[in-house]
Amino acid sequence: MTRLVAPDHLWLDGQLQGGLAAEFADGALSRIRPLAAGETPDLAPHVLMPAATDIQVNGAGGVMLNSRPTPEGIAHIVATLRRLGTGWVMPTLITTTAEVMAEVAEAAVAAYGLPGFLGIHLEGPHLNPARKGTHDARLIRPFEPETLAAVKRMRERGIPVMVTLAPEKVPAEAIRALVALGAAVSIGHTASTAEEAKAGLEAGAGLFTHLFNAMPPMLSREPGTPAAAINSEAYVGIIADGHHVAWEMIALACRARPRPDRMVLVSDAMSTIGGPDHFELYGERIEVRDGRLVNANGSLAGAHIDMLTSLRNLVVHAGLSLAEAVAMATDNPWHALGLPPARLAAGAALEEVVALDADLRPIPLA
Repeated sequence: MTRLVAPDHLWLDGQLQGGLAAEFADGALSRIRPLAAGETPDLAPHVLMPAATDIQVNGAGGVMLNSRPTPEGIAHIVATLRRLGTGWVMPTLITTTAEVMAEVAEAAVAAYGLPGFLGIHLEGPHLNPARKGTHDARLIRPFEPETLAAVKRMRERGIPVMVTLAPEKVPAEAIRALVALGAAVSIGHTASTAEEAKAGLEAGAGLFTHLFNAMPPMLSREPGTPAAAINSEAYVGIIADGHHVAWEMIALACRARPRPDRMVLVSDAMSTIGGPDHFELYGERIEVRDGRLVNANGSLAGAHIDMLTSLRNLVVHAGLSLAEAVAMATDNPWHALGLPPARLAAGAALEEVVALDADLRPIPLA
């Protein structure tokens, strides 16, 4: 039986379009066509769009990639997030040992091809301890061949890989070597000056990890990493949970970019999304308090938010346009990895399509 969905806005070919309808049959999108005059749809959402893409998510459903670096761990994280409106997931491994990185590389090779599994993000271990955030300083270390080996293992199988590093701590030739393998290098957890950040970009880095977080503040005479990111044409990730970055700063950064299509929404979510309200990381209890994910000292330790809530926040709280917010959650992450974005097209599973109401909250398609 065919179900007709006629949204006010349908995200297609990089823009919001009206007057279109989507037909669903047998649990999948069958076609998109113009809405005929007088037709009565079964569902009329405000927005119909591809499910979100998250290139920085540490865990979900009670599982952290760090604690379960296996194909089953990857599958659990991906499946949990696909139920929450994130259709494509790049599980993120935060600073750990070379042995665990190698395990994740093998797990990724085994799991690749799983619907929704986009690739692996290695966030660390080659960071600046002065901007470590929740990462374990004991495991932060200089660049080493084992990292290159793990990236090479995944890239040989065609798996997208993103590596976050501090450019002032990693030689330019190491950045070039990662880029030569096809990895997307991102600048983050850094105390770099604007000049050091620019040197990282010149070496081949093409992204920045969670703007404003785990980097020096932007000052009038010390622009630092944030200004280098905002003024660049690189892709820039940002967390929109209302705790990591003030709404005014999100709006400022987005509106100041020379290329507005280079902003990328990320959740930086931990395993509490779709799971218990606490977990252990590096032997420390991390828990949700008043919507914030914090450690025993009350410091932020990742985020407790999903991508669709983040998208809504961009519009409702940061004042971005609906088109800007949708692009940041859908097309831009793929472009940041040098990949063609997911599209609404025949054959897309229900987990890969999202409908939002007028308040930008998800509504079921089934």
